[in-house]
Amino acid sequence: MLTKRIIPCLDVKEGRVVKGIQFLSLRDAGDPVELARMYDEQGADELVFLDISASHEGRKTMVHVVEEVASELAIPFTVGGGINSLEDMRRILRAGADKVSLNTAALLNPELITEGAEYFGSQCIVVAIDAKWDESIGTWRVYTHGGRKPVDKEAIAWAKEAVERGAGEILLTSMDSDGEKQGFNVALTKAISEAVSVPVIASGGAGRAGDFTEIFIAGKADAALAASIFHYKETSVAEVKAHLKKEGVNVR
Repeated sequence: MLTKRIIPCLDVKEGRVVKGIQFLSLRDAGDPVELARMYDEQGADELVFLDISASHEGRKTMVHVVEEVASELAIPFTVGGGINSLEDMRRILRAGADKVSLNTAALLNPELITEGAEYFGSQCIVVAIDAKWDESIGTWRVYTHGGRKPVDKEAIAWAKEAVERGAGEILLTSMDSDGEKQGFNVALTKAISEAVSVPVIASGGAGRAGDFTEIFIAGKADAALAASIFHYKETSVAEVKAHLKKEGVNVR
């Protein structure tokens, strides 16, 4: 059985780590380099770095910050935000990332997923999906530009398409749950996990160690990502892993 992964996430804006609720009301959470070092020492399995305003502001990811963070890490490192071309991917991977995360750019140009997978390998291409329940269509709608713009895509169908196009992993964020600390969105995660053949990283809503157990068992996630509960030291990666082991969940 594959081990489940615990992944802290650095949402970066103007060079600082921030965290909000449902993508709004952002507050400062610290220096990305210091936090990266801390999570590496704590035993995180991977780290995700998202330049959350790059796509909205129409600019590239801050490469110098990526380089500084990468220099502190011995664990796999995924970077997203403002990656719109093969050249952008090359720049980020050269800066020290192991994987690139595509969200807005993949929706605007789905062929970019295939190009990236063919050039760098599927293992380097993560497609991030920001999804929110939409009563009018009776399922989860996909959003772009850091959760600002709804698009005419249903989350499960888009996840399937992304994998068919070459995505090696899905980073799935429930916008309804994000920052609420009431638990991950089990229904959404389970639906996507059952629909695709690649690992699914659940994101949005972690509030306590027990939430990770639920998303791995009931939600069928392969990895779980969290931000504020780690940044503000409400719990640690080590404490979450200890809890999961006690619950019989296979972790590293």
